[in-house]
Amino acid sequence: MNPQAGQLNESIKAGNEHVYDMLSTLGREIYFPKVGILSQSAEATAHAKKYNATIGIATENGGPMHLGVIQEKLSAFAPKDLYGYAPPAGKPELRTVWREKMLRENPSLEGKSFGNPIVTNALTHGLSIVADLFAESGDAVVYPDKNWENYELTFNVRRHAELVTYPLFTEDMTFNSDGLLEALLAQKDKGKAIVLLNFPNNPTGYTPGQKEGDAIVAAILKAAEAGVNVVAVCDDAYFGLFFEDSLKESLFGKLANVHPRVLAVKIDGATKEEYVWGFRVGFITYASENKDVLAALEQKTLGIIRATISSGPHPSQTFVLDALKAPAFEEQKEEKFRIMKGRANKVKALLDSGKYGDDVWTYYPFNSGYFMCLKLRTVNAEELRQHLIHNYGLGTIALGDTDLRIAFSCIAEENLEDLFDLVYAGIRDLEQA
Repeated sequence: MNPQAGQLNESIKAGNEHVYDMLSTLGREIYFPKVGILSQSAEATAHAKKYNATIGIATENGGPMHLGVIQEKLSAFAPKDLYGYAPPAGKPELRTVWREKMLRENPSLEGKSFGNPIVTNALTHGLSIVADLFAESGDAVVYPDKNWENYELTFNVRRHAELVTYPLFTEDMTFNSDGLLEALLAQKDKGKAIVLLNFPNNPTGYTPGQKEGDAIVAAILKAAEAGVNVVAVCDDAYFGLFFEDSLKESLFGKLANVHPRVLAVKIDGATKEEYVWGFRVGFITYASENKDVLAALEQKTLGIIRATISSGPHPSQTFVLDALKAPAFEEQKEEKFRIMKGRANKVKALLDSGKYGDDVWTYYPFNSGYFMCLKLRTVNAEELRQHLIHNYGLGTIALGDTDLRIAFSCIAEENLEDLFDLVYAGIRDLEQA
């Protein structure tokens, strides 16, 4: 093992031995080189005032070399904020501004000890970093039966972790915190579990209420008190899109520093929050009462980034930072929020209107995010999906035998009734076939 990795491990052990026990083999072996090209280049940037022959970019006229056909399209931004490499951890000002935003939008973080957000290549990359640092063969990754399919690729296929699911909803359609606790306590012999908390949930569009959120935190705390080391990952991809009475904060704030055996991790980003899906700007943030643990986890995260993508895209970080600082940002974001809320409310009004009866479908609770899920009573979801796309030109997502996911986020409010009319017609077609 590289001595630098060993030093980071010792810092984590001294600060919280349970966090050290959570690390995968790769997590223990990874480090960010203190002595290498990047560190030598940084030293040269600070001190080599005559010539700096270390940087792996081309320069011209005192700045990054670039093509006019590109710069003329991006002339609102200085070349220095576009063409050079962004630091592996991301633009420092963007990290600071995002942390301030987290505190503003999550009051429960006030007074908690957590690190500076590290820029990732959007949220999937952040989840992949978690998988690399903490998951390996046989480790349990716990999440609901209604989930984003990419978790399987990220944690099971890539890292050979064992996937453990529990029903998302109870019989009265509230969050199944007892199921979560049971799944966690089943890992006592292993002594470790990675928990994925995705709210608003993909695919159902559900966010728990305050009491349910407290029950989730209590379940994780009980598991920790029973001796299970829990990596509690808040996948906050759709954060902020809360349309009804639900949690309005990430559970990261309540999980931060809740118990020495709980490592809270927040994965979020501009991707959906700021409607910039293709920019691929996300963040990963750790919580720990020990500053040395936070520093070591950051260095290990930078090691993963350096070994995979080297650093995230500079232009999109600049664009996001510029938007976050713009005076009109909050007003424009609120405008888009109202559009999304209007679509969600329209869907619920349609489904509750009685127009379609109650014999063909019911729906899972939804109050947030991009999606809702129908639970079909009479036909197979995949057969319906195929029928709708080929006979009605309507695309939906089939999940298992009964569930049909519909993304109201990408359908204008005035078209939603027509959409559900077509789904209903498709079901009746299959029933009569």
